[in-house]
Amino acid sequence: MTELLVDRSQLTLTNCSVANTLDVVGNRISLLMLREAFMGTTRFDDFASRVGVSESAASKRLGELTRARILERRPYRDAGQRERHEYHLTPKGVELRVVLTALRDWGDRWESGTGGPPVHTVHRGCDAPVHAELRCSEGHLVPRAEAALALGAAPDTVRPTQE
Repeated sequence: MTELLVDRSQLTLTNCSVANTLDVVGNRISLLMLREAFMGTTRFDDFASRVGVSESAASKRLGELTRARILERRPYRDAGQRERHEYHLTPKGVELRVVLTALRDWGDRWESGTGGPPVHTVHRGCDAPVHAELRCSEGHLVPRAEAALALGAAPDTVRPTQE
């Protein structure tokens, strides 16, 4: 195995994937909006009330997530009402499930309090608990101590084209 060294001087706030991701989803309201989207919430009023924010804050965050193509707006109309919009996860948004699962796993372990965590994810095939973990592209489970940073994009990194 090659020992990998990272020259941190090549990382900047503009080329760092972590910094760029935080620019999109790195605040409490956005992450809670995503939690709600993964739990099936689609309507504006439900996002606002379930996250516990004002309509103004909900509108701002849903707009940011839509502009980032994490959520998409779809029109709907209830009988006798004006047209409104629902918010649905895009393929880009769906890929954030592992991020939220990792955050929840960490919170379950370190921040869930004496009552324990209120929910967990299960595998529909067998009902076993699901957790985020590191795997290499060959499928091996990678213990944290065996993970290292390397400069440049990984050979298997696939970047979708932006519309």
